[in-house]
Amino acid sequence: MSKRVFITVLDSFGAGEMPDAADFDDKGTNTLRSVSGSKKFNTPNLRKLGLFNIDGVDFLEGDAAPLAAYGKIGEISKGKDTTTGHWEISGLISENPMPTYPEGFPDEIIDEFSRQTGRGVLCNLPYSGTEVIRDYGIEHLETGKLIVYTSADSVFQIAANEAIVPVDTLYEYCRIARRILQGKHGVGRVIARPFVGDCPENFTRTPKRHDFSLEPPGDTMLDLISRSGLDTLAVGKIYDIFAGKGITEHVYTSGNTDGMAKAIDWMKRDFNGLCFINLVDFDMLYGHRNDIDGYAAALTEFDGWLDEALPLVGDDDIFIITADHGCDPGYTVSTDHSREYIPLLVYGKNIKPVNIGTRCGFCDIAKTVCEALGVENMLPGKSLLSEIVR
Repeated sequence: MSKRVFITVLDSFGAGEMPDAADFDDKGTNTLRSVSGSKKFNTPNLRKLGLFNIDGVDFLEGDAAPLAAYGKIGEISKGKDTTTGHWEISGLISENPMPTYPEGFPDEIIDEFSRQTGRGVLCNLPYSGTEVIRDYGIEHLETGKLIVYTSADSVFQIAANEAIVPVDTLYEYCRIARRILQGKHGVGRVIARPFVGDCPENFTRTPKRHDFSLEPPGDTMLDLISRSGLDTLAVGKIYDIFAGKGITEHVYTSGNTDGMAKAIDWMKRDFNGLCFINLVDFDMLYGHRNDIDGYAAALTEFDGWLDEALPLVGDDDIFIITADHGCDPGYTVSTDHSREYIPLLVYGKNIKPVNIGTRCGFCDIAKTVCEALGVENMLPGKSLLSEIVR
C-alpha cells in the first residue's frame, strides 16, 4: 500500500485525437505533436519517463528503457472541458454534456443576473478572453456594465476592470451567477476574469481569476479518500473544480511556476493520502492563444522541475503525470479545447516501466489511486495497480 500519491495535471496536454474527435470538430488535433515541433521544446525527463513511447507518438524517438509505466486514456464522458475531465479522473463520469451557449445565454439568465447585480451586461457571446476586453473594455469603463462571455466550453465568464469592480465584488457577482446557473443551465464553471488598464493597448488580465464550479453530483475519489481519514491536498484550481468537496487542505497558485514551487513544498511534507496538482498555464496562456512556442517553453520548464520533484518521490509513493483534455495550439481552426486522449505516466520505486497501452476511461486513474491507498470504493473503471506494481 502506498503512503502518498501525487497527480500532476498538465492542463490541456492532449496526446492525439480520440476516435470521436470529428463529432467535436477536432479532427486532426494532437497537442503533443504540435508543441514538439517547436525549438522551445526540450523535455529529456518526460522522454526518460516514457512519454514518447506512448502508442501513436511516432513523431518522436522513445526511450529504450523508460522509467515509468506509460500509456494514454480516452474519455468516456461527453465533453472536453476542465470540469468534466477532472471529475472523470476522480471517478465521476458525466453521462450528459454540460450546457454550452454558442449564441450566448438566454434572456431569462441575463435579465435575472442583471437584476440581482444591479449592472447591465455587455457582449454575451462566445469570445476569446483577451479579445473580449479589447473590444468591450472601453464601454465597460464608461458604463460599468459587466462583460459576460462564454466559449465552446460550459462556462459563464465575467470580465471586469479592477478600477470599476473590486475583485471581491466581482467574486460576489460570480456567486450570484452560480446560484442562477443550475438545472438545465448548470454550466460547469462561472469564472471571474478581472483585468487592469485604461485603454485596449494596456488592458491586461490579472492572476486573480477564480472559478466557481458546480458541486460534483456524486462521490469522487477525493470524498472517499478524505472520508477514510487520509489527506486530500489540492494545488491550484483543483479546489475550485470540485467546489471544495472532499478536499482537506488546499493552496491557490498564480501560475505554473508558483504551482510547481508549492507542489515541491508539499512533496517535502509528511502526509498520508493524495496530493492533486493542476498546472493551468498550458491551457490558459498557450493552448487557447495558439501559442506553440509558449506551450513548448512551459513544458520545458516543467521538465526541468522534474529534476527537483522526482528525487522527492519516496519509496512508498506514486507520482502520476496526466492531463484533462487537449487544447492543440497548432489547430488554427479553433482556440478551444480539443477531444484528445490524455497521456498517463506512473512513476515510483515500486512501479514497473511497462506499456499500459490505450485505455478507456480517465476513471482508471481514480481506481488506481484508491487501490494504492487502500481505500475501498465502487467507482467505475479498472485499476492499473496489478499491471504496474513490481
